Amino acid sequence: MRLGAVLSALRPALPLLLGLSLGCSLSLLRASWSHGAAEERCLEPGPPALPARGAPPEAAEGRPVPGHEDFRPRIVPYYRDPNKPYKKVLRTRYIQTELGFHERLFVAVLTSKATLNTLAVAVNKTVAHHFPRLLYFTGLRSAKVPHGMVLVAHGDERPIWLMYETMNYIHQHFGSDYDWFYIMQDDTYAQAEQVKALVTHLSINQDVYLGRAEEFIGGDEQARYCHGGFGYLLSRSLLLKLHPHLDSCRNEILSVRPDEWLGRCIIDFLGITCVSQLQGQHYHTYELAKNTEPEKEEEEEFQAALAVHPVSDMTLMYRLHKQFSRIQLDRVYQEIQDLQMQIRNLTALTPAGEAGVTWPVGINAPFLPKSRFEVISWDYFTEQHLFSCPDGSPKCELSGASKADVSEIIESAVEQLNRLYQPLLRFSKRQLLNGYRRFDPTRGMEYTLDLLLEAATQKGHSRVLAKRVSLVRPLSKVEIIPMPYVTEATRVQLVLPLTVQDLDFVANFLDMFAMNTLDTHDNALLTLLFIYHPYDAQRVGQVDVFAGVKAMVGELEKRYAEVKIPWISVKTEVPSQVKLMDIVSKKHPVDTLFFLASVWTEINMEFLNRCRMNTISNWQVFFPVHFQEFNPALVYRGEQTASSNADFLRDGHFDRHSFAEACFYNSDYMTARTKLAADILDRDEVLESMEVFDVFLHYSGLHLFRAVEPGLVQKYTLRSCNPRLSEELYHRCVLSNLEGLASRSHLAMALFEQEQANST
Repeated sequence: MRLGAVLSALRPALPLLLGLSLGCSLSLLRASWSHGAAEERCLEPGPPALPARGAPPEAAEGRPVPGHEDFRPRIVPYYRDPNKPYKKVLRTRYIQTELGFHERLFVAVLTSKATLNTLAVAVNKTVAHHFPRLLYFTGLRSAKVPHGMVLVAHGDERPIWLMYETMNYIHQHFGSDYDWFYIMQDDTYAQAEQVKALVTHLSINQDVYLGRAEEFIGGDEQARYCHGGFGYLLSRSLLLKLHPHLDSCRNEILSVRPDEWLGRCIIDFLGITCVSQLQGQHYHTYELAKNTEPEKEEEEEFQAALAVHPVSDMTLMYRLHKQFSRIQLDRVYQEIQDLQMQIRNLTALTPAGEAGVTWPVGINAPFLPKSRFEVISWDYFTEQHLFSCPDGSPKCELSGASKADVSEIIESAVEQLNRLYQPLLRFSKRQLLNGYRRFDPTRGMEYTLDLLLEAATQKGHSRVLAKRVSLVRPLSKVEIIPMPYVTEATRVQLVLPLTVQDLDFVANFLDMFAMNTLDTHDNALLTLLFIYHPYDAQRVGQVDVFAGVKAMVGELEKRYAEVKIPWISVKTEVPSQVKLMDIVSKKHPVDTLFFLASVWTEINMEFLNRCRMNTISNWQVFFPVHFQEFNPALVYRGEQTASSNADFLRDGHFDRHSFAEACFYNSDYMTARTKLAADILDRDEVLESMEVFDVFLHYSGLHLFRAVEPGLVQKYTLRSCNPRLSEELYHRCVLSNLEGLASRSHLAMALFEQEQANST
């Protein structure tokens, strides 16, 4: 009975136990057979096994093959010579530089003095903004180089010499930075996006010579060269192998055409011929006939072409660009429709069914708030006014980009209605009754419009009706903007303006500066700017209000013998930020990187590195938005302090009203300040209503990068707002103080407790 009970209990698990036993047995048998076979191969004498078909002989022996190894990133270990003194190692913050990655594509355009201001300009206006790096090469240059073009002149118009010098220049300056090199002429139209897509599908571990293959006149039937008129693509490995033979090619190979000369050089010394297809990718070209009308070209060969040649004039280049842009746009719209159809079909098979399809199809669903504080508010507008103004006023005139946005969205709404209902109905706008818009960070800008429309039928009958429409302007694809290279070795010059009201906070600032920069030997210097009131300036001989600060500076200089902290004294009633920077700018070199700080700023190495990285000479200035802690008396009420709370960022806010901190180069400031001086014509009172941010915003063409900076934290303090400043600057200061008190929940709790105390 007991055995029967045990078997009945184990009966459901018997298949599982048998399967596990059988699997383990088979795995053990397979392991023993494999081990025995391996031993027999090792002991059996005989010739070595042949490599797989197409593999080089070295691959059979396990040795890496030059030109065929996998291109994997390698971290080079740091080695320090013990005989040399220790020096701080500066590590780059770019992993791409650390691992030795290369840029994708370099483009060289061969032009001449005669066509530089015509065809080369047309190439620059049509495709230059699509390529990350494009240079123009010519023999002789004209007196004036067109704006926005980087030109390299070799000094000789001979075609072979131009090609020889161009290949040398590319190898010397860009051979170690790029994986692919695209050579084209200025009478060639190239579809930039198609060329970039081509190189992304090709492997970089091969010697590639890709273009339109042409036969040599009277030469070997198997050898081909790439026609220069249609452009050709060279890989980095081929360029590196070709460079040592360029001098021999120049002396030994005679040719009239530069593309034939280059093709013969590659064939003779490397044994590589031009191909029109490689790794499943085709290099499609199209040869233009005389008097061709690009708008009427509907052939499949034309639409698939990567390069078109010959282009006789600038107008034809622009017409080709317009036609290919239209073709590309039609392809994108068709692809969007296909993707939307696939999304609808697949969503119908999900548990949510057709109800799970979001509108518009393919766009993220609207943001769902988890609390009432996360609700995104709608802004009301009409065709003339906006009722959510940036300055906080209840109503303001609709102008500038906002007016253009509203006009465009109304026009688009009417166009979409006509596309849906034509030819039965034809709509025309009478009036915008109500307009609402909001920015959803998950999908884009949303609009709801109440339109008064006039609907006309085919028979001529018309009627006025009101219709509500919803539209979405989705967020576009994120694009990586090419930026110049910057380094962390740049010295940062801190500038600290000080007034009498700031004396209580100077000691903490200097302590943080010494701990985070001087002790760590960071490449940063400090300059103090003492702002004297005229009354205090007259009494400086008897009582110096900044004597205590100067004593602190003296102590720092004694503690750090190699450090000097200079100061500049200024007498003024209105401490204008621009006037103060004018004084500091004249006392420093043009390549100085300034960090304009405030006395409440806690300096740390993390932020200084971001100041270096985000500020680029002649390109970008950085205005960080510091994190301002709330008033601890209102937030904690004696229970807990911010210093003991690890999550301190929840006890404050990013102060968007403050522009006191800024990172910029002295040369950029001087350029913008010169334009400002020409505009105001010695009206110094205008400077009192401006900050450094306004100078860069209105009088420079640089990028103004303004972003929240969690590494720049300030303790709470009630700032003194100078009523002598302009109304806008004074208003900013007051708003900064008010919003820096506490959050709405803390203020509500403080009011509640106050009312409870008054009621009792």
